[in-house]
Amino acid sequence: MHRSFDEDLDKLRTRLIRMSSIVEEQVEFALRSLLEGNTLLGQLVIERDEKVDALDIKIDVQCQRIFALHQPVASDLRLLLVALKINNELERIGDIALDIARIALEVPETQELARTVGLERMTQATLTMVKTSIDALVNADAELAKHLLPLDATVDELERKIGAQLIELMQRDSRWILPGVKLIVVLRALERMADHATNIAENVIFLTEARLVRHRQLEEAPTPPPQP
Repeated sequence: MHRSFDEDLDKLRTRLIRMSSIVEEQVEFALRSLLEGNTLLGQLVIERDEKVDALDIKIDVQCQRIFALHQPVASDLRLLLVALKINNELERIGDIALDIARIALEVPETQELARTVGLERMTQATLTMVKTSIDALVNADAELAKHLLPLDATVDELERKIGAQLIELMQRDSRWILPGVKLIVVLRALERMADHATNIAENVIFLTEARLVRHRQLEEAPTPPPQP
């Protein structure tokens, strides 16, 4: 006997919130591993990546099940479309956290260099974006999602500035070349993570207000021309 539509939707929401919670922790642990040299947290990120992948599959299957059994319309259809998209964004954020944790473990010298160039400014901005996008999702808070969007430009600017510092340091001192190259990879990873957080926020706005937000801008629908 099939579960009811509402039960299926509740299960989907629960899994998506659980996925969000795990991914947020993965990001926090990976960044702490990088900045603090905490190998235990880095190892934990690697060990828990399978949980993220398993939830990703379960959420996809759950969405397919609801589509097949209930043929949803209107706001319920919007919820399913958003769940699929956000699930994908969360899975990618989890993958990026895994990459950062691996770099932290494989090249411990990145910790000293990260401190030298002030990488914490960018990690903090990115973590704030991830946390805020997830809070907006959990609370279906479009206003919070809107406040997040301008932060993406901040992360982009920090990537440029810190990247230039790293190149200068590598040119001056060859011992920084390996950790410097790895940190440039981390910069790009953080910028992508911020983009995924922005995509989550845009989808929250679509879910709650039924309007699309593109290119990080909140554009109102154009005013129709006056009738002759």
